[in-house]
Amino acid sequence: MRDLRMRYGTRDVLDGVDLDVHGGEVVALLGPNGAGKTTTIEILEGFRVRSGGEVTVLGSDPADAPEAWRARVGVVLQSWRDHKRWRVREVLEHLGDLYAPYSTAERPRPRPVGELLELVGLTDSADQPLMRLSGGQRRRLDVAVGIVGRPELLFLDEPTAGFDPEARREFHDLVHALVDAEGTTVVLTTHHLDEAEKLADRILVLSGGRIVADGSPDALARSVSSIAEVRWCRGGERFVHSCPDPTAFVRDLLAHDDGEVTDLEVRRATLEDTYVQLVRRHTAQEESR
Repeated sequence: MRDLRMRYGTRDVLDGVDLDVHGGEVVALLGPNGAGKTTTIEILEGFRVRSGGEVTVLGSDPADAPEAWRARVGVVLQSWRDHKRWRVREVLEHLGDLYAPYSTAERPRPRPVGELLELVGLTDSADQPLMRLSGGQRRRLDVAVGIVGRPELLFLDEPTAGFDPEARREFHDLVHALVDAEGTTVVLTTHHLDEAEKLADRILVLSGGRIVADGSPDALARSVSSIAEVRWCRGGERFVHSCPDPTAFVRDLLAHDDGEVTDLEVRRATLEDTYVQLVRRHTAQEESR
């Protein structure tokens, strides 16, 4: 995307966003509520018409891409309506039939329903009406709907909302499997910073309608602060020291300290620390203009 813009009334939600996503990448969009994460995803999916700028996804403009293009894209929305009396298997079989005409030797479509149910952990619920699914089971079905067509590009908007920790871990394994086995490109939004850190090759931080940071979790942390904290105990007393080179400091500490050093810990900025600082910094800059 180049100079992507989206305006609602007099408010610019996206104000000139540039972005490249490469095949096989997992890219996470982070940002405070109202930053434009879902709007960006919906423009890339072709669900929302942008106000300005250029967008190319899999070689086409999503705003007027043909049906064959849509068969190459998978979508997991924050929520969607359906026929609640349908059974899980029926829904996936019906949606799978829509992808069959676009099957290729490289990507046979749709994914077999039995395999799909096993991937998302719904095998035991295959014959349950949708109205009887729990919130977590319903979200698993959302994921199944998104990957039934074996997409080349998968959009995930808050994909693990309502998942318990075990289900979230299983979902992370599923995303890694899709990327490793099928080369799927993934673009996701999430409020779970640990999820972004575990899944994403790159993290983008949106704030004020612009991308204010782009990089790996480690690179973003280094861009905000190169200072690490070294913590240790000696003689029952707790010590904390901040320094740019914790390795050298620890080596010197252990070489020259006559007492027993215990509970030694090196703490660098976490993704959460980095995210909060980036958003606060950008907000302060905007308010000072």
